[in-house]
Amino acid sequence: MKKRLLFLLAVFIGWLPLLAIQKPVFMLYHHALANGASLTDYLKVITHGLLLDCTVSGYLTVIPFLCILTSVWLPGVFYKKFLKGYFLVTGLLVAAIFAVDVALYGYWGFRLDATLFFYLQSPGDAMASVPVGTFIWQFALFLIYAYGIFLAFKKFIIPLFPVTPVHKRLGSTLIVLLLGGLLFIPIRGGVTTSTANVGMVYFSKNQFLNHSAINPAFSLLASLSKQQDFAAQFNFFPEEEREKRYEALTRPANNPTNDQEKVKLLTANRPNILIILMESFTANAIEVVGGEAGITPNLNRLSKEGITFTNMYANSFRTDRGLVSVLNGYLAQPTTSIMKYPAKSQTLPSIAKSLGEQGYVADMLYGGDINFTNMQSYFFSSGYSKITADRDFPLTSRLSKWGANDDITFTHLYESIKDKDERTPWLSTFLTLSSHEPFEVPYHHLDNPYLNSVAFTDSCIGSFIDKLKELPVWNNTLIVLVADHGFRYPASLKDYEPRRFHIPMIWLGGAIKNPAIIDTYANQTDLAATLLSQLDLPHDQFTFSRDILDPGYQEYSFYTFSNGFGFIDSTGVSVYDNESNRPLLEEPAAGSDERLDKGKVILQTLYDDLGNR
Repeated sequence: MKKRLLFLLAVFIGWLPLLAIQKPVFMLYHHALANGASLTDYLKVITHGLLLDCTVSGYLTVIPFLCILTSVWLPGVFYKKFLKGYFLVTGLLVAAIFAVDVALYGYWGFRLDATLFFYLQSPGDAMASVPVGTFIWQFALFLIYAYGIFLAFKKFIIPLFPVTPVHKRLGSTLIVLLLGGLLFIPIRGGVTTSTANVGMVYFSKNQFLNHSAINPAFSLLASLSKQQDFAAQFNFFPEEEREKRYEALTRPANNPTNDQEKVKLLTANRPNILIILMESFTANAIEVVGGEAGITPNLNRLSKEGITFTNMYANSFRTDRGLVSVLNGYLAQPTTSIMKYPAKSQTLPSIAKSLGEQGYVADMLYGGDINFTNMQSYFFSSGYSKITADRDFPLTSRLSKWGANDDITFTHLYESIKDKDERTPWLSTFLTLSSHEPFEVPYHHLDNPYLNSVAFTDSCIGSFIDKLKELPVWNNTLIVLVADHGFRYPASLKDYEPRRFHIPMIWLGGAIKNPAIIDTYANQTDLAATLLSQLDLPHDQFTFSRDILDPGYQEYSFYTFSNGFGFIDSTGVSVYDNESNRPLLEEPAAGSDERLDKGKVILQTLYDDLGNR
């Protein structure tokens, strides 16, 4: 009986160093982010990370536990053969999760979660972000790590499995079951009231060190377990209090009199509308909204002819969530994406649906795979009657990893606008793609690959606008240039910082009455209400979208990152991490509690709404 207990103990303990080795490898791989980390930091990451390593080890010991329990009554050598297969499979799974996690963290800024499965619906596009060299390194890491796990268990652990029968089967069964009960403790995460969660391993003000301590297999499992009961998540306040707090956030900031007319930006009530969603355009690369000089000369030039919103913030960090924020006026979720649930996303209001009721015809253009992240069904359910994607371009035009580059798609957009029926108002939406990783574009003006790709798309925008001005349709057209999300540039930015979410929004076209600069703090989601209000159309169904130009507009911005949120208003900025249940940023500290409470109310209201759809 002792041999059986020893074997189970060996399996559980054997996993720990094999999981712990992930931490220093992860930090060394992302050495630029770990710059300045001391040996003590490495040790703290490993020791704090052991909490979740124990949980994962507990899960991985369940099958060997069942083998031991069965062997009390049915001994034999076949268990060793079965366990070889089991440790081979688990070794491959653990290694694959770690290798994918290491590769994606540099792009996503958070440890692996259920987003992975969302993007694997189109694996070709998912891999398009990963350079070939990176893929080779990751595949080599996967093979070495998987083989090391299997070899360790085959050589040192499996031989410990006892093949001899026991004499006191009933007593031995009770002892094994008792040990199984003890095994539940690390699986649960301890004996306190809280269960295992990612925040258990957080220990530092440095978010990268906290992320390094997370076990990616646990992060993935925990994320999968949080995907359904949305209304039960983020219950910061009792319902009655939440309702009062949210109502206070959304009611007019003052009592505008009848003399306070809303600013009219447009010369017509029914202009043609073109929304251009610029992939990964951060305000930090655009001079006219406070970014670096020399990157986007065309946007800088064109902004003087239109309406420039200087304090616009993206609501998320991914395209699928940014699309919903812009086109549906619906806040992005920090733990999931509503686009993943067609039954829910099709219930959302949309700019296209609202305009469709006024006789507009809506079409969508994207040079990549329209099936990526469920986009095709999303666009159709949002009111678009025609979708153009990579499949509609010749193979010779799809030389980018993502599909047709922006020079190709802007040319297509120009030709399609030229051919439109002038008697019918239209809404066209165009999602660019050239400024997406890995930033491979037919343009070589800047050393930084990201900035070079932004400059390339900027040149395409400038050329397109200049040509469109020559067409009669220009005089009755509104063009909205807005980013789908920001980008971590410069690289020193942390993924939760406000500058990571600061984006441009510029309105152009012959339908613009006069150039203007609007410095109001605003959300990406506010485009829907603001645009519809300018057209004198109702927008009450857009729960989370507010008219920026309304005299009673409460000025603030709200954004989400991986299980966290940021709230910005005139008093400052506060950022909150839901994993560790603590603020990450409070500038200034005075008033931060009030800002955080406002952010919590918005997040709770969002998830209540999501759960009820």
